[in-house]
Amino acid sequence: MIHEKSPYLLQHAHNPVDWYPWGEEALRKAHNEQKLILVSIGYATCHWCHVMERESFENEEIAQILNQHYVAIKVDREERPDVDKIYMNALHAIHQQGGWPLNMFLTPEGKPITGGTYFPPIEKYGRPSFGTILLNLVHYWKQEQEKVYDQANTLTEHLQEQAKSLMNRTQETSFSWTAEQNTIEFFQQSFDPQDGGFQFQKQNKFPPSIGLMFLLRAFERTGEPQILHMVELTLKKMITGGIYDQIGGGLSRYSTDYQWMVPHFEKMLYDNALFALALLETYQVTKNLLYAEVIEHTFSYIRREMISQEGAFFSAEDADSEGVEGKFYVWRPQEIIAVLGDVVGKQACEMWGITEQGNFEGNSIPYQAKSLSSLGKAWKMNLKEVKDLRSNMRKQLLAARSKRIHPLCDDKILTSWNALMIIAFARAGRVLDQEEYIQIAQTAARFILENVVNEEGTLLRRYREGEARYHGYLSDYAQFAMACLELYEATYDLDWFQQAVHWAEQINRLFHNSKGPYFDTSIDAEELLTRNMEGYDGVEPSGNSTTALLFFKLSSYGLEGTYREDAERILTAFYPYLQKAGVSFGAMHWAHHYHLSLPKEIVIVGNPNHSDTQSLLEIVRKQYLPNIVVALSPLEDADKIQRELPITQNKIMLRGQATAYVCRNQTCDLPIHTPEDLMKQLKN
Repeated sequence: MIHEKSPYLLQHAHNPVDWYPWGEEALRKAHNEQKLILVSIGYATCHWCHVMERESFENEEIAQILNQHYVAIKVDREERPDVDKIYMNALHAIHQQGGWPLNMFLTPEGKPITGGTYFPPIEKYGRPSFGTILLNLVHYWKQEQEKVYDQANTLTEHLQEQAKSLMNRTQETSFSWTAEQNTIEFFQQSFDPQDGGFQFQKQNKFPPSIGLMFLLRAFERTGEPQILHMVELTLKKMITGGIYDQIGGGLSRYSTDYQWMVPHFEKMLYDNALFALALLETYQVTKNLLYAEVIEHTFSYIRREMISQEGAFFSAEDADSEGVEGKFYVWRPQEIIAVLGDVVGKQACEMWGITEQGNFEGNSIPYQAKSLSSLGKAWKMNLKEVKDLRSNMRKQLLAARSKRIHPLCDDKILTSWNALMIIAFARAGRVLDQEEYIQIAQTAARFILENVVNEEGTLLRRYREGEARYHGYLSDYAQFAMACLELYEATYDLDWFQQAVHWAEQINRLFHNSKGPYFDTSIDAEELLTRNMEGYDGVEPSGNSTTALLFFKLSSYGLEGTYREDAERILTAFYPYLQKAGVSFGAMHWAHHYHLSLPKEIVIVGNPNHSDTQSLLEIVRKQYLPNIVVALSPLEDADKIQRELPITQNKIMLRGQATAYVCRNQTCDLPIHTPEDLMKQLKN
């Protein structure tokens, strides 16, 4: 384990448990010695993983049981989502709720028998002790081995049938707005009118960024005010709640209450990328500067804490520091006053709800306790003065907080998560006119191309400390291709478009399934119990959802090939889920919405440095137009552009002025020259 690069595996390298990383050595040992396998799956910033390590995996007695009777394998779920997916499916199949750490017990051949998540070291929470479970299973294995195999074989066959169920979904499907409407209604029924968000879980509230972006598309189609209200209330409650780091910026993983007050303090890269994108799209719809300000604050956190020296993005920050959850983030009034002085310190306490009694274990999680306008009235300040004061208070408190012991930063670089943040920075740079954001996005993308692609040209999953490893998954290829496409529309540099097409071609080479959706793992990946095809949009868009949208967009650019048919095949496979469980397939809905909306292709011909070209570009760069693709055809290199971007063919500049063409299915309206005429055609 000590030779691994995963921070999660390295956390366990010095346990008394004789851990093995997932691989041939461990599986061969289990087979040769006919021992049960414990596969324990988690990630570096997982709070309950830390708890179980302290309580059980550092426990000498439990370690002795494991070392004597089991082959113990540790898996970083972020490096190996394929392994995690199989055994999480197995846990669900035996009707247990999922989560991490995921601890599954396997036969020597790797077939699942039973398992669970967190196991306490002594009997509590209504759960037997971990040691008792280990010894009972050993007894069962020795005395009833035939029954153990029967159970494992039955469970494995179920998983394999489940994986095959999507392979032959090629029936004709009539796509309609009914699936979107059903999903809108489900969101409405689940909406929390008091605190925003949706009551899907019994206790926790997770940031529903993918769902919010689905709702914005639904609002764009229907114009129904209540849909936009759900989006805005949810974002505003999150922005003002404890789930958002009021001092340093950035969003925590989830809230443990319905009021977004008490977060689970870990911060994930993908959450903040999707949050920024939801804010950005809402800003485009509403033009409310609040959302742009929060994007800037969130990006300041990412730039400060989550970018490597080479410009790629780290994965996560832990909830714990000094072994205590949230300790890094909470305050007492006297600490605030010690930093800011008596007068300003009391103002900060009033702004962020810092009290003597606290709101979290005797301390205070900062949240926006009062509106800025009400504080301005009380303090006899205008809104700008209040914001300036807040900015100064944040700077001073952040400087003081930085002297505390930081939570662990999981500094591995994951391709799909980096791609999401590249998309967020590139699109924010385009919409907000922030060239620096676009440069940050390009630097991260170039890092992936230069460091996370092997000599055979294969995209890999993870990079850390000079080592790139593990075959990339469908989500890695699809998200990175989409990031390249986003960079093209931010820069109109043809190289990025060519990269997007290249990785799309690799998707069809490595993950293609002619009779259904795409496989999650490539043809050259390790052979596991099942080869899955995922469409569920969980913490990030699934590989199939992103592939569908990517392929629809490439088809809109006029590229030859089967992109549209491939994307439709993905939608066909998951269409029953879109109709009946659409809230869990929000990003798949983005592709479905794009397809049904009869997307528009916009070509602008002109000198990109001239004001007439820029005024046309500004319309398509800043408006909320989720169902368009845009190509810029500069006068230089026109032949090359037209070869690579078929929609630019036969589009010329007229009357010596920058000229825009608005097309649908490659059929164009009359060419136009002014931003006003362009807006009219886009709204038509």
